[in-house]
Amino acid sequence: MNVLVRDVRLVDHDEVVEDAWVRFADGRVTATGRGTPRDPGPGVRVVDGDGGVLTPGFIDIHGHGGGGAAYDDGRTAAARARAFHRGHGTTRAVLSLVTAPLPRLVERVATVADLAASDETILGSHLEGPFLDPGHHGAHDPALLRLPSRADIDRLLVAGRGTIRQVTLAPELPGAEAALAQFRAAGVVVAVGHTDADAVTAARAFDAGARILTHAFNAMRGIHHRHPGPVVAALRDDRVVLEVIADGVHVHPDVVALLVTAAPGRIALVTDATAAAGTGDGPSALGSLAIEVREGVARVRGTDTIAGSTLTQDAALRRAVAAGVPLPAVVTALTSTPARAIGRPDLGHLDAGSPADAVLLDSDLRVRRVWIAGVEERPDDSGIGDGTAP
Repeated sequence: MNVLVRDVRLVDHDEVVEDAWVRFADGRVTATGRGTPRDPGPGVRVVDGDGGVLTPGFIDIHGHGGGGAAYDDGRTAAARARAFHRGHGTTRAVLSLVTAPLPRLVERVATVADLAASDETILGSHLEGPFLDPGHHGAHDPALLRLPSRADIDRLLVAGRGTIRQVTLAPELPGAEAALAQFRAAGVVVAVGHTDADAVTAARAFDAGARILTHAFNAMRGIHHRHPGPVVAALRDDRVVLEVIADGVHVHPDVVALLVTAAPGRIALVTDATAAAGTGDGPSALGSLAIEVREGVARVRGTDTIAGSTLTQDAALRRAVAAGVPLPAVVTALTSTPARAIGRPDLGHLDAGSPADAVLLDSDLRVRRVWIAGVEERPDDSGIGDGTAP
């Protein structure tokens, strides 16, 4: 399909290009420019952007579901959750799997591998557990956590068939150093998270090859002036990308803005969304745990423990901009930075030759249109404009 999107503010590569246009053909960006584009000729669909904002498609490297469906629950549920998030601009995503008994986790990793083979918008799986610190288990069932072992990791890697993109690991656990090396050798990006690690331990993990900090500040030590913790270790290491959940609950908006300033180009805005995203208040689930959504905040039922989020990436964009983060920096945190973090630098830009994944936003930064590989999403399939995002 050939498409010409004109009269837009193109936000890409940390800059805004006014009065821009972008052309797609055969699933790729073929050209970009400013001003009035030449006559596209027959067979080209012209889309008037009306001065709206055009960005690369958003990439979520940490989310568990949405639209009432979880990525843990099989092919149909995963398709439903992906459709929901596509409608909010997330053109490609890593599917995060919550801690589960190892045999079940092996099955789920294999299912994501099957999905990734048939759907290029699914970038693989993220194992957020079971190799986590019990004292920082968050919304993971502590009874299901375990120490990493070569045999268990081998089972997961075999099931994933090269599609496990990311694993969250507490680096202070016995066996974590060997596990980090084993995952890295298999091409898996290791993230430090759900951890009691101090700054020295976190820095040692980054030196050993860990490259992501899972949802900064959450399920880890905070920053103390005498005990800086893993967040400061990550901020001081230019090799590390910090995930941030910009829902106004997990991290204060002022702190989100501070992180973007402190680590330009190294913040990935993720959703950590659960099946409850887009469904309103009420009961839901995250893995084996019952959760309850109250006023848009998901918590483990009967506790104050935050259990993922109800966030979408377009809502994260609006919240970050409202916090004072410049729009180009926010777009980078939703696109090229998460893509680079998982080893996909080919994604997250609208350069000639790049996949034609794009999001058209209105003046209020709400999603108007979404394209994936040059094909526009249908609102009735994706949930575009359904008003359920925070």
